[in-house]
Amino acid sequence: MSTWDSLLLGIGYATQPQVLGYCVMGVLLGSLVGVLPGIGAMAAISLVLPLTFRMAPETALILLAGLYYGAQYGGAVASILLRLPGTPQSAVTTLDGYPMARDGRAGVALFTAMFSSFAGSLIGIAVLVLLSGWLARVATSFGAADYATMMIFGLVAASTIGSARPIKGFAMICLGLLLGCIGTDVNSGVQRFTFGRTELLDGLNLVALAMGLFGVAEVIANIRNEERQRPAARVTARSLMPAGEDLRRIPLPVLRGAALGSFFGALPGTGSTLSSFLAYATERRLARRPERFGKGAIEGVAAPEAANNAAANTAFAPTLTLGIPGDPIMALMLGALIIHGVQPGPTMLSARPEMFWGLVASFGIGNLLLIVLNLPLIGIWVALLRIPFNYLYPLIIVFLCLGVYSVRGLGFDIMLVAGIGLAGYLMALARFNPALLLLGYVLGPLIETNLRRALLIARGDPAVFVQRPISAVFVGAIVILLAVTLRNAWRRAPEP
Repeated sequence: MSTWDSLLLGIGYATQPQVLGYCVMGVLLGSLVGVLPGIGAMAAISLVLPLTFRMAPETALILLAGLYYGAQYGGAVASILLRLPGTPQSAVTTLDGYPMARDGRAGVALFTAMFSSFAGSLIGIAVLVLLSGWLARVATSFGAADYATMMIFGLVAASTIGSARPIKGFAMICLGLLLGCIGTDVNSGVQRFTFGRTELLDGLNLVALAMGLFGVAEVIANIRNEERQRPAARVTARSLMPAGEDLRRIPLPVLRGAALGSFFGALPGTGSTLSSFLAYATERRLARRPERFGKGAIEGVAAPEAANNAAANTAFAPTLTLGIPGDPIMALMLGALIIHGVQPGPTMLSARPEMFWGLVASFGIGNLLLIVLNLPLIGIWVALLRIPFNYLYPLIIVFLCLGVYSVRGLGFDIMLVAGIGLAGYLMALARFNPALLLLGYVLGPLIETNLRRALLIARGDPAVFVQRPISAVFVGAIVILLAVTLRNAWRRAPEP
């Protein structure tokens, strides 16, 4: 089918009443999760994932995706009003959004964030439509060695690009790879790292791992930091519209931010957080008066919000067409698809066109719903920020336990969530990134499968990874990344 026919197929699927209802539910829950500081899309997707097991895979993916990009919208509210980022991607929005709120321009900052998010999403959707077919055609020429080296490159890039502590990133990736080895070896049937526990024969429960790392750990961290909460500013409908000078400053930063977000969102291992910071740094470098940044520059709100929402859409391109997640949230999405029996890859566009194009169509519908719903709901979101968190956190813990127990009906999984949550909190205290652990856990079994397949085809000759042109390019990129990382670490090392 042509791209236009495929889009019509997707629109027809996404506008079915039941599917549309789940799309609305996803974006509303995502907005709520984004507004409440410290919960984040990872914890929300982990909570909702067990509820999707009885849904069709297409509907489940649309619901979870709505949670993801809905959280991007909502994350700006707490960032601007409380200086507490609702999501990691919106952290950079606090730099200028909060000073604007202190200067009495909270409404203008919120409107700018909403408009920029919507515009960035539309540009990201356009790039996704244009990019996905090309990626799928390229991916058909990939072999097992190419897939293995590409996934390894994604892991190396995730732990090094934009990271101030690459060694800690590598440690988390390696720990995730080890956790991915737990269970029964598919080829030999040998039990690995199960310690005689039958509950571990199928490996660690992905839902339990995600809920522990990004649910329990976040609750503990935010209880500890609850004293930072401040009363939220009041916002009226009249205060939302920017003045003439502000309106002139918005369009170009939005376009530049969306372009950066679309590019980096489609690259494995980068994601929307890096896009937000790069967009902010770009605007500051291009500004005639960079000293305005950090003191309420409207460009410092527009560019990052456009970037992270564009990246949230284009990140699905490598995840669905290559099976390579661009960031930890996409890794969780990939795990959800595998749980539903769907194997992402280059044949998805032809084998399951209604899933891919239905998802793309739901992006457009969901983002339109977000801009229509969120502007009237700003007052409600602001009121929610006044609820004491000590009432919210017990409910979150209860839902976490119910969600993980509903997957397999094992009390062992609840104990596992508690232990992983404590470990995740300690990792965060030690400034380890637990998201990289999840990325390594999801990609580990896929890397192992393709490595074994490539070596079997080559009769054990490791030269196969440099003999094929595609895998040789990725091997070279891995070597360059490692060399640059070691050089930077050497330069930062203190003099003896």
